[in-house]
Parts: sequence; structure tokens; C-alpha cells
Amino acid sequence: MDIRALIAAERQELADLWDGLPDASWDAPTLCAGWRVREVAAHMSLGFRYPLARVARELLAARGSLHRMTDRCARRDAAALTPRELAEALRTHAYHPWKPPVGGFTGALGHDVVHGLDITVALGLDRRVPEDRLDVLLESITPRTVRFFGAALDGIALRADDRDWTYGTGTPLTGSAQDLLLVAYGRRLPQGRLRGARSAHFALR
Repeated sequence: MDIRALIAAERQELADLWDGLPDASWDAPTLCAGWRVREVAAHMSLGFRYPLARVARELLAARGSLHRMTDRCARRDAAALTPRELAEALRTHAYHPWKPPVGGFTGALGHDVVHGLDITVALGLDRRVPEDRLDVLLESITPRTVRFFGAALDGIALRADDRDWTYGTGTPLTGSAQDLLLVAYGRRLPQGRLRGARSAHFALR
């Protein structure tokens, strides 16, 4: 398995998908609270567009808060770049070696896949993440990553209904593997995508 090739394929496919979005979709909300499609797209390419020195300056201006820095940059860049430019930024950097602060290239794949789903799930698009990419990310879920993403999974057993995959113990929460991946990354999903006694806790309100 060449994880760099998986990352590149994900970026290229998402860029192609973005090219086909109607203009109104770029201002639609996503699963990332407070971010529209254009903010998520801008955030996804920040690591390619900003040299390390600029990231350091932005982080200093945000008083050391990575969350505050990424939010401000995403909003500013979303206002400055057109949808076509945002798609092209992802496409032309398909093989860029950027990695998040933790997680290595697996973390980079997770960043792209999950943010892609933040967009497609919120827009109601039936995009299925290819199994080889999903396999890597499902296998990387651990108590440590669950805590890192703030997913409240104590006493919850994630059970995929479209493949042989489970995580955790407790009250079953059932859904597609890629929807459960979103849950493990701390996301809430549209109503009706998950099943189980605790499903309402993981649904958008």
C-alpha cells in the first residue's frame, strides 16, 4: 500500500467533485460547525499554500491557539479565493508532503477524507470513500485518537453495517463505516444516518 498515492487520489477526486458543485453549494453549511463549504475547502489547502514561516506568524497572531488560527485563515482565504481556485489548490498539490502536527501521512489521509465527508454528507451527496482509504483510517482508530478528536465514545460500541468492523464496547451504535469514522472524529451527523439507543446524541440538532 502506498499511502501517498491514496492521499493524492483522494485530493484529485475531491477537486473534481468541487468543480461540479453549483455556486449555491459553496455557501452551504458543513459538518464543521460555523464553516461553509468554502471555508472547509480553504482549510484543506492551507498547509500547501502557507510556508512554515507564515504558519508560525499566523499562530503567533492567534496567541498560540491553533483553533483560532485555522478558523481565521479559513474565513479569510474563503473570502479571497474563488471556488475554482480552491479546487485547483487541492488538485495541483495532490502529492504535496504536508502532514498534520500528529498522525503522519495517515493523519494527512484522515484530514482529507474526513473534511471531504464534512462537505459531501452535509450536502447530501452519495460519495463513497474507496475501501482502501477507509481501511487505513478505520484501522488507525484508537482510544488516543478518539480523545484527540473529542469523540464521546465511552460505553459505545461502533458497529458498521456495510463491512466487518467494530470499535469499542457498550451500547451499539450502527451505521455505515464511513459515517462511524466521522463519529470517531468527533462529528455529529444528519438525522437518520445512525441507529441505536444513543443515536440522538450523535445527530445534528
